[in-house]
Amino acid sequence: MADLNIQEIWQLLDDIKDPEIPVVSIVEMGMVRDVRVDGQKVTVSLSPTFAGCPALRVIQEEVTRSLLEAGVGDADVRITISPSWSSEAITPQARNKMKKIGLAPPPHHQGSIALALMEPVSCPYCNSTNTSLKNDFGSSLCRAIYFCYNCQQPFEQFKPL
Repeated sequence: MADLNIQEIWQLLDDIKDPEIPVVSIVEMGMVRDVRVDGQKVTVSLSPTFAGCPALRVIQEEVTRSLLEAGVGDADVRITISPSWSSEAITPQARNKMKKIGLAPPPHHQGSIALALMEPVSCPYCNSTNTSLKNDFGSSLCRAIYFCYNCQQPFEQFKPL
């Protein structure tokens, strides 16, 4: 096994991009919950953004491949849904990256998702809150489609979860 410490393993994981939002990593999304090293074995615990995430298997395979290519003797990638993932886990860096590609990041909700859903959504292009929901579902289940009346742009928002 390569002499990888915990920090190096976290860096490897930070290089793995979210397949649905490829400008952010699975670490920036808060999907990596835990990393443990036990001799030749590295165990990574991942939480999906939602239980039915279609990209979860791809992410799991990419983590395993990356660890094995780095010289880890045995990689065990475990999926955990308890506690469930929350959009509160998305880092500030990931939120900025989302906005730069025209994806409105989810609002911070501190557990009050119903209140967050009532807040106006800022357009990622012009920052206006003169927006309206057009469809509860966008290109994936975790996104909604909005329209900005100021800049006349449609955009998606990552839903608060």
